[in-house]
Amino acid sequence: MMNLFLKTLSLFFFVSFASGQEDSKRTSNTVVLDDTGVKNLRIETVEIEETTFEKTIFALGRIEVKPGSKAVVSSRIPGRAFSVLGLPDQEVEEGDELVWVESRQPGDPPPTVMLPAPMTGVISKVDIAVGQPITPDQSLIEIVDLNVVEASAHVPEHLASALKKDQVAHIRVPGFPDRVFEAKLAHIGVYADAESNTVEAAFHLPNPDKLLRPGMRAEFSVVLEKREGVVSIPRSALQGEASNRFVYVKDFDLPNAFVKTKVLVGEMNDRFVEITNGLLPADEVVIRGAYSLSFAGASSVSLKEALDAAHGHEHAADGGELTPEKKAEMEAAKKTAAGGGHAHEEEAGPMWMYLSIVLFALLLISLFSKKRGPVSGEEETLVKPNKKKVH
Repeated sequence: MMNLFLKTLSLFFFVSFASGQEDSKRTSNTVVLDDTGVKNLRIETVEIEETTFEKTIFALGRIEVKPGSKAVVSSRIPGRAFSVLGLPDQEVEEGDELVWVESRQPGDPPPTVMLPAPMTGVISKVDIAVGQPITPDQSLIEIVDLNVVEASAHVPEHLASALKKDQVAHIRVPGFPDRVFEAKLAHIGVYADAESNTVEAAFHLPNPDKLLRPGMRAEFSVVLEKREGVVSIPRSALQGEASNRFVYVKDFDLPNAFVKTKVLVGEMNDRFVEITNGLLPADEVVIRGAYSLSFAGASSVSLKEALDAAHGHEHAADGGELTPEKKAEMEAAKKTAAGGGHAHEEEAGPMWMYLSIVLFALLLISLFSKKRGPVSGEEETLVKPNKKKVH
């Protein structure tokens, strides 16, 4: 009977402790902001969907002039520059007048020769000024066609075997951080760079707006394969270290409430992270301001206040439903604050009251067992006085 009683007592305290732990965990993992806090942190969320996940390799490189898309203006005769019409960054058509060269042949005036644009494009360099002497081996003006540029990626050698023609790459340029350019792999370098241990992977990238200029840095994500129906999130939503990954999920019930949720991750690419456990489709994760939410606890709204406002009735301080026991605890706390600490002696919380009763019952059982417990036969034998018989 004693063992059964002790097991019941242990179960009671275990349930109470587990309940308290769960409430405490919910409180510590939920951040509730007011409208001003959401605006200041610039919180943005996105709904999770099953999407096509791309396995990619990452590489750095630059934007270059596409081979065959550059021309140089020069003079076949020596002389001096009589007139220079071409200017840097000027768009020209094939045949437009660019330079007039005054010949060294005698004459009054000396004969002049016009140098036209050899191709349509943009003037990238002007290396001549009016009156400057000119020789046949001199480059005067350079013209490039930027309608299609070459994005050259420097792929590490150990990944070169994964490259194949017509693979698509997502290309980002720091000058345009909000844009992603796409192009197909046109050719792979014949030689590897011995200094950087990389292989060139060249992509021909349409550039109708002339936004991309030769020499710009670029980041490449070359798509190797695709998988359908994968739950993934933007990389900006993932927080924590490799051993403790988590995201903030928008609460379905409370406005401006975000729950810290642990997740297991699979593969990553330049934009997305595969989630293998912890999230479901239709969850909304924070993709902007997630890092700041970790430090928003001090200024956030309490979970109790948010639940009270959302549900229209009072909740416990930890956000749980206000059971009679918790209500009694709250009343006891209020009396303690009002009575300067004397109310604590008059009315304890239900848990401590149960504990006192249990301890008192254990004391009674212990005393009762000692009185009724078995005693050995030797202890029960009474020592009687030895009386001699008088004759």
